[in-house]
Amino acid sequence: MNPVKGKLYLIPTTLGDNEPLEVLPISVKQIIEQTDTFIVENEKTARRFIKRITPNKPQPSLNIFHLNKFTDVSELPSFLSPCLNGTNIGLLSDAGCPGVADPGADIVKLAHQKNIKVVPLVGPSSILMAIMSSGMNGQSFAFNGYLPIDKGERKSEIKRLERLSFEHNQSQLFIETPYRNNKMLEDLCHTLEKNTDISVACDITLSTEFIKTQTAIEWKKNIVDLHKRPTIFIIHKS
Repeated sequence: MNPVKGKLYLIPTTLGDNEPLEVLPISVKQIIEQTDTFIVENEKTARRFIKRITPNKPQPSLNIFHLNKFTDVSELPSFLSPCLNGTNIGLLSDAGCPGVADPGADIVKLAHQKNIKVVPLVGPSSILMAIMSSGMNGQSFAFNGYLPIDKGERKSEIKRLERLSFEHNQSQLFIETPYRNNKMLEDLCHTLEKNTDISVACDITLSTEFIKTQTAIEWKKNIVDLHKRPTIFIIHKS
């Protein structure tokens, strides 16, 4: 007789260095307390988070699988073997919600294929919190990940997203490597039409949180330092 399968819990983490229970429900702590097997993006970051939210949990007892851009896809089925034998597994990303702009989506897809119950837990998503606080179209929006690094390609992509926004009344979200944030905002101001709205959501949930929406021409008059600060950019042309 086959054992009852374990569940795959999608466990959100904090978006920065704040106390976990300031932004996460107690259910996240309870699930981590009951779980010893984890699939993580970065082991050091994951162990630090687990230690902060459950200080008394023995770290040596943890069974850790690594899932990141270097993981061979052929390894993924073995990560879910404990679930097939009745053990619950927790999936953790470096920040925010696993499976969203995150390599965890691959393991979630495989869990569905193996008829393993997937359980998403409540936690902060920088993408959703940015669109919530932008004043832009929360009924139609798209997350585009990173824009091209090449200057010409980036300008073309910014203009393409601006056209999409106007044609479909759809807000366009994207991110940048934190040390290039200031250059990104500068490029947006000089590439977009002057009345196109730009929303900047920086350090979401942290004490240094900064969220502002204004037109490209208005941003040119306001200097803000986004250097090395996690930021979501949103544009919308009406």
